[in-house]
Amino acid sequence: MLGASLKSGFYHSHPQLQLPWNLLQVGLLIFPLSPLLGAVSIGFATLFAWLRQQRAIIHTPINQGFAVFTILLLISAGFALDKAAAFIGLFNLLPFFLVFVGLSSLIQTTNQLRRIAWIFVIGSVPVLIIGFGQLFLGWTSQLQILVLDVAIASGGNPPGRMSSLFMHANIFAAYLAIVFTLGLGLLLERGIGDWGIKTGKINKSLLRNPYFLLPIILVADFAALILTNSRNGWAIAILACLAYALYQGWRLLVGVVTGVVTSVLLAAFAPAPIAQLFRRVVPAFFWARLNDDLYPDRPVALMRKTQWQFAWSLTQQHPWTGWGLRNFSALYKSQMNIDLGHPHNLFLMLSAETGLPATLLFFGLLGWILFSGIQILQKSHALVLENRIIIFSYLVVFVEWLLFNTVDVTLFDFRLNTISWVLLAAISGSTYHYHQYHHQQINPQK
Repeated sequence: MLGASLKSGFYHSHPQLQLPWNLLQVGLLIFPLSPLLGAVSIGFATLFAWLRQQRAIIHTPINQGFAVFTILLLISAGFALDKAAAFIGLFNLLPFFLVFVGLSSLIQTTNQLRRIAWIFVIGSVPVLIIGFGQLFLGWTSQLQILVLDVAIASGGNPPGRMSSLFMHANIFAAYLAIVFTLGLGLLLERGIGDWGIKTGKINKSLLRNPYFLLPIILVADFAALILTNSRNGWAIAILACLAYALYQGWRLLVGVVTGVVTSVLLAAFAPAPIAQLFRRVVPAFFWARLNDDLYPDRPVALMRKTQWQFAWSLTQQHPWTGWGLRNFSALYKSQMNIDLGHPHNLFLMLSAETGLPATLLFFGLLGWILFSGIQILQKSHALVLENRIIIFSYLVVFVEWLLFNTVDVTLFDFRLNTISWVLLAAISGSTYHYHQYHHQQINPQK
């Protein structure tokens, strides 16, 4: 069943879209190691999808919503304090809207969702190897040529935290969380029994399948996630485990995970007598990272609470059009005398820089996408089990992305920003075409 499903993922349901679908697959596979070459392939996939689906793209409501959002961003840039910086900041958003619109018309089926998930998992292997080499073998490199972009900071960035090819350990943690969540979904759709997780005996047929290494990749992914020392990454990985456990009805696992999380939180934040009790069991690596005991001398200006308060004060001063994209950094430096790229919260950053109307529209569009996916799961009687799990996996990734962006911003890392918009396009496209298909089945005359 798995082999047939993966094989079907090679082919698009519409022959005229086969070329862009192939280009997208190739681009996503090579993208982590070569963002430039991968982006070219993804760009051509987007372009061909636009050319062949232009009429459908124009009449899709979610695309019209992003067109309105684009207009609001341009208006905001026109009123910006530093207009040049604001118009440059548009490049972190507008090109990705085009990618989202094109790919959401290209990605239409659960088989394509499954195929993309496998590509992400397989593509993560060299990234994981580089990450472990960076942290334990002292690997370092600054190699940038046409087909490869390998910049490895020895010992990680910040030092002691695994970052692999990414600009920061937190960003790498977000990438790992995406791969880990999608990989768990692939593992579960195959069936726990087939993988031998309950019996301890691996199904021999899996040994003839190249994907039998999936559990090993997931263990390595989880280990790397811990070594990023990212509180955000830890939280969303735990969320993924809890989400799957709840969805599958595994009450024991829910209890175990909840107990572990509670123990760590008590060790970090409980009153001293209680905390000391739990600190005998919980490693300091975890609780000291959560309560900032690992970094006791952190300046107040680098604390998220300070950044969020400042961003909200900017929003209150210019609520309609904001101060302009990329203007937060200069304003914060003038006030706090410290360089900071963003306020570590996407909503507050956009509200401060683009105004509340644009920000509320953006998050309304994201909510629309999420709600459409949830609607499909509510009609789960019409889906086979494996399709329900893969859709659920993408929705969990979406929620993780939203939560991660409440304490950080993924917009400024080209790798992660591109991956995020591809995943949003996958969810939006597959759910939209699912609704369209079933609407036509109910109303064939339309």
